[in-house]
Amino acid sequence: MNNRDIALARRMARLRAVQALFQLEATGASVEKVVHDFEESDLIEDDDKNLELAPADDDYFRKILRTAISKHQEIDRLTDSKLKKGWQLDRIDPTLRALFRAAGAELKMQSAPPRVVIDEYVEITKAFYPQDKSAGFVNAVLDNLAKQLRPEIFSQSS
Repeated sequence: MNNRDIALARRMARLRAVQALFQLEATGASVEKVVHDFEESDLIEDDDKNLELAPADDDYFRKILRTAISKHQEIDRLTDSKLKKGWQLDRIDPTLRALFRAAGAELKMQSAPPRVVIDEYVEITKAFYPQDKSAGFVNAVLDNLAKQLRPEIFSQSS
């Protein structure tokens, strides 16, 4: 695999992690079932056509998901503290909540530079919400979250 293929496989892992976290919250399905469903599916259905998705890095997908689940209370608390006054994580859109949990998990994992994590999840946000301003909101929250979780990275670039 070349670097581009690796980056695309990680992007797909991130997207699947957001979708899986959403599905876990929305359906109450078991983690094992959700992981199995996502790992078995490289296709999406669209108007009776099957469209092949780029392959995901399944190990990275599972790592993001495991971290998001095991650290969800800490991630939620930290994310909540980065939202504007009067906003609460449990009252925002469930897709954004899943996205913040996946991104928070990846920031805690420290397996990719924080700016890469932020950029990747902003791009995923644009895919879910192409017509609104959610990407700017996500960027601001994740930037503040990254500065708290990885202050050494941001103090170097100042």
